[in-house]
Amino acid sequence: MNRTLIGFDYGTKSIGVAVGQEITASARPLLALKANDGIPNWEQIAALLKEWQPALLVVGLPLNMDGTEQDISRRARKFANRLHGRFGVAVELQDERLTTTDARARLFDAGGYKALGKDAVDAVSAQLILESWMENQAYSA
Repeated sequence: MNRTLIGFDYGTKSIGVAVGQEITASARPLLALKANDGIPNWEQIAALLKEWQPALLVVGLPLNMDGTEQDISRRARKFANRLHGRFGVAVELQDERLTTTDARARLFDAGGYKALGKDAVDAVSAQLILESWMENQAYSA
C-alpha cells in the first residue's frame, strides 16, 4: 500500500499532527495545533487534509495503563468521529499509552531540554501513534 496517512495526538490544549507513508511505514512530525478545550480550528485541519490528501487518519486513544478508558479517551473518540463526519476520511484509533514518554525521550536524546517544547512533544507523539498503527497493520497482515 502506498497511502498517505495523518496521525493526531489529541489533547484539550494542543493536538499534535504527523504525516506518514504506508510504503515506508514511517512518519514525521508536522506541527501542533492549538485547541480550545479540545476543539481545534477546523479550518487548519481542512488545510492540512487538502495539502496532504490522506487516505486515512489515525487518532491516538489515551488509555489507562490497565487498558481502561478515561474522560480524555471519550473526548479523543469524539474528535475522531468529528474528523470523519466533517471530512469523510476514514479514521482509526490507536492505543497511545506511553507515546508521550517515548516522544520526550527521543527529543531529549536529540537536543536536550531545549528540544522538549510542548509543540514538539505533541507532534512527535503523533508520529509515534502513526508509526505504531502502521507496525500493527504489518503484524496483522
